[in-house]
Amino acid sequence: MRVFRGIPERADTAAVLTIGNFDGVHLGHQALLKLLTDKARSLGLPAVVLTFEPHPREYFSPSDAPARLASLREKLLLLDAAGVDRTYVCRFDARFASQTAQAFIEDTLVRGLGVRHLFVGDDFCFGARRQGNFAMLQAAGDRHGFGVESMPTLGVQGERVSSSAVRDALGEDDLEHAARLLGRPYSIAGRVSHGDKIGRQLGFPTANIQMKHRRPALTGVYAVGVEGLAGKRIAGVANIGVRPTATSAGRARLEVHLFDWTQSCYGAHIRVHFLHKLRDERKFESLDALRTQIALDADIARQWFADHPDRLQA
Repeated sequence: MRVFRGIPERADTAAVLTIGNFDGVHLGHQALLKLLTDKARSLGLPAVVLTFEPHPREYFSPSDAPARLASLREKLLLLDAAGVDRTYVCRFDARFASQTAQAFIEDTLVRGLGVRHLFVGDDFCFGARRQGNFAMLQAAGDRHGFGVESMPTLGVQGERVSSSAVRDALGEDDLEHAARLLGRPYSIAGRVSHGDKIGRQLGFPTANIQMKHRRPALTGVYAVGVEGLAGKRIAGVANIGVRPTATSAGRARLEVHLFDWTQSCYGAHIRVHFLHKLRDERKFESLDALRTQIALDADIARQWFADHPDRLQA
């Protein structure tokens, strides 16, 4: 998949296009992307996604914007896996937010992206003050010669599939519910970096994934499966949170202790699948108390994997 920053002045090819934030690429997103790629293949055109960075809600209300389910890099990996040919990442800023709906159609969709066929969600609105809607897109399609289809909301067991529903499930520690909405266990991917080596001092070396400025959608201690280091997923135990016993920095970090793994993994890009919650993160009175608890967490996680051997399967 090719990734572009910004919208070109003029498209180099016609395209089958969809637009959205695609946070988490849940089952509803996957159904929309299947429509997109099938139509693109039938017309012999690239399947194109237009997405935004930052998320519009982060721009308009950064203090109470929802936690992201996926970083931009993770989202691009998931779009690539869904068969998308091109993704355009549009910077959502004051200039873009003030663009009229008509200007968005003329400048972005028609001239910049060469839309031949467009798929949008059934609640899609666009342009300044969200003045653009599906009816406006249909009228524009009649004028400019592109087709427009809406993707109805997907339901799973009577529930509307949405990024908000996934966040709610993770916030309630219901990993099984989140997995049903995503079509896979919830995961976080990132590059392993050097940490402060506290885990190694405690006898439980960890692979550390910096969350940068990201607020995680879940916190606590989990049994996890890790891919990206071997031909199969590796079992482990992970802590995601601010590590209150070890530091007062308050920055979220994901740390994973891999079972029966002795090789260095610095610099590797790994994906951590959250399979079972063990406990909430909490502050201990000493590092010795933390060491004792980590040992207990590891024993419980190992036993959970022994009872659920199939959960490490891709």
